[in-house]
Amino acid sequence: MDCYQLARSLVDTAHSADPKRTADDHPAELIYAARVEAWVTRLVPEAAPLLRLAARCQHLERWALPRDSFPQDKPGYHAWRKALYVKQAERARALLLQAGVAEAEAAEVATWVSKVGLKTNPGTQALEDAACLVFLENEIAAFAEQHSEYPREKFIGILQRTWNKMSPPAQQAALALELPLAIAALVREAVGGTV
Repeated sequence: MDCYQLARSLVDTAHSADPKRTADDHPAELIYAARVEAWVTRLVPEAAPLLRLAARCQHLERWALPRDSFPQDKPGYHAWRKALYVKQAERARALLLQAGVAEAEAAEVATWVSKVGLKTNPGTQALEDAACLVFLENEIAAFAEQHSEYPREKFIGILQRTWNKMSPPAQQAALALELPLAIAALVREAVGGTV
């Protein structure tokens, strides 16, 4: 087993500890990791093993830092997200080093996972694109249901921010998604009718 395979095994073992389970009793973050990696390989067909490995680290042990451990306001949300990025990046780096991945490569994965260089770092952008596409393809309907109290304008603002984080190729991939009609209408409104 090479260092990338070992790192993948360590990352997936960490994901397997997620207490949240899917309907068919799989660790939720393990399924999420597979979805992010699948989108990375669709968007970057020549993705190196390191980028694919980084994709699997996108939400690494996210449950260990619950949202409710921060104030339930906008500054609290931003502080939580920033703390998550740092924690996930440090954990990814540690697991990769444990597997024997070179220090420089482990540091590069940590950079991508921590969202440093969005729009300028291709690895960071690939992970963000994949995460946004997973959200749109797999999570948006449940998110809308969970936050049914949000006014339409807030939901559209969330969609616009998601759209603006994505690269043009990821936006094109998003346009091809088959979304529930009500969600598709909101997305069309959010992106100016281009969907």
